[in-house]
Amino acid sequence: MRFGGGLGWPGQISADGRKPSRPTGPTLRRTVGLFAAYWPLLALLVFAIAMASLLGLVPPLLIRAIIDDAIPNRSGSQANLLILGIVAATLAGSLVGVGQSWLSNVIGQGVMQDMRSRLYARLQTMPLRFFITTRGGEINSRFSNDVNAIQDAVTNTFSALLSNVITVVSTIVLMSVLDWRLTLLGLAALPLFIWPTRRAAAAQRRLLARQQERLADLSAHTQETLSINGILLTKLFGQEPYERDRFRAMNRDVRYLSVRRAMVGRWFFMFLGLFGALAPALVYWYGAHAIIRGDSQIGTVVAMAAYLTRLFGPVTQLFSTHVTVQSNMAVFERIFDYLDLKPEIEERPNAVELPRAEGRVEFDHVSFRYAQHRLALSDVSFTVAPGEIVALVGPSGAGKTTISYLIPRLFDVTDGAVLLDGIDVRDLTLSGLASNIGMVTQEPFIFHASVRDNIAYAKPEADDAEIFRVLEAANLSELLARLPNGLDTIVGERGYRLSGGERQRIAIARVLLKNPPVLVLDEATNSLDSESEYAVQNAVAKLLAGRTTIVIAHRLSTIHAADQIIVLDQGKVVERGKHRELLARSGLYSRFYERQFTGDSGEAALFDTR
Repeated sequence: MRFGGGLGWPGQISADGRKPSRPTGPTLRRTVGLFAAYWPLLALLVFAIAMASLLGLVPPLLIRAIIDDAIPNRSGSQANLLILGIVAATLAGSLVGVGQSWLSNVIGQGVMQDMRSRLYARLQTMPLRFFITTRGGEINSRFSNDVNAIQDAVTNTFSALLSNVITVVSTIVLMSVLDWRLTLLGLAALPLFIWPTRRAAAAQRRLLARQQERLADLSAHTQETLSINGILLTKLFGQEPYERDRFRAMNRDVRYLSVRRAMVGRWFFMFLGLFGALAPALVYWYGAHAIIRGDSQIGTVVAMAAYLTRLFGPVTQLFSTHVTVQSNMAVFERIFDYLDLKPEIEERPNAVELPRAEGRVEFDHVSFRYAQHRLALSDVSFTVAPGEIVALVGPSGAGKTTISYLIPRLFDVTDGAVLLDGIDVRDLTLSGLASNIGMVTQEPFIFHASVRDNIAYAKPEADDAEIFRVLEAANLSELLARLPNGLDTIVGERGYRLSGGERQRIAIARVLLKNPPVLVLDEATNSLDSESEYAVQNAVAKLLAGRTTIVIAHRLSTIHAADQIIVLDQGKVVERGKHRELLARSGLYSRFYERQFTGDSGEAALFDTR
């Protein structure tokens, strides 16, 4: 699925698979604007570049003085001083160049740091919808491939651009003062290179955009197939050859585009370099005849040839830099696409801070749809009093998970309102809402970190005593005793060193440490063995105590414990009441119960809730 997924995010791919092109000017202005915060260092950098450029002009002038003055006058002392001047100017220029390089890297890396931070902060504001419809590898590609692709441009290219412009301008001015005729001769052919440069830049930009898209595909494929779940699925179905072939095909595309990019404009730059090598020969040819006629001096011709040689390096780099900058605009656009994303879930200016909620949850005529799809919820209303347990049941696609997402405001309602303690959740601060609501999903996420870090994620300042307390409450004391490094044991990618029941109890301990007044629970025992199920159920019982709980119910024990059961079908509330009341009505709940309850263990799954 391509970025945008039909949801209208900025930077969406068009129907023909290509991103709409945009003018270079606005992107270039935004790119230059990234440096605004570093203007004092930029001023110092410009001064260093100017000094290095001026110092670079000195040696040819001193060589001219040696040839035209010191040698004809047979003055050894003058020659010695002029040669020392050449050495001193060269040494000073090198020292200034070191400082220039340091300033350039400090500024460039600062811009890169700011860009990564802004990009990460922007993505954190995006709603769950964005991450559902965007591949994880696509997001990672923006941070790695795209940011790395512009690193040289940010760190070196803009510094080189300033340096070359100053060098070219100062050299041309001095050459014109020395001999304007030789200057015109040496520079006469340069305008012919403008059009090929523009063509090469446009081709580079197109190819780089395509290359970055294929790198994103490659990154997404790698992340999916080499994750634990992906590699497990690949091995179970014996699809290693198929995935290798897919990877090779994408990798081959990246190689092809990289080679094409590397070769774009190579012939052009070869001819430009050739002209740069031949231009001094033209100056010597014309200068020799001018000396014979008495119109010029040997030192002046030698100095002009030296300046022309010095000039064509920066001129060639300027043409090359133009191509590089133009091609990098494609990558800057990809990054700006993400920086320009508009979050759906935003905190209102006068949002209310709710320190600790009582726990009253209300759905007031709530309707909700995902993008342009049909309504997932239609006119849903119910109230959960503080401390009550409400079970949501119904067939797959009935809207249970959607309700669980609307309470912590992972999505905003289409119509109606979700209220916490009588306040619309859209009028609460996001941090306050998050602190009052805890959520345990059927497949909790466990970091590749220690047991301590996974639990303390809910409260980073928690001490070991607090962590041990919630571990015991979550029935994890026995696990902790078995772990080789106790709380410091690394649990592996997604907690794969732990069993399913242990991962669930880690998630429960995390929410216990958070201690929220409202709990949303996608009951976690549906796929566990009986021993793990018993341990998790005991931990869940402690978790529910004294909290307002909305639970997506899989098991009969949860149904019995509920103060209220809400039966959903096709996004609507069709029944509500207690277990026995609903059985007596012979409605949807009763039919599902009779169809799926076996009576063997007293613990049958009522509905598929995914």
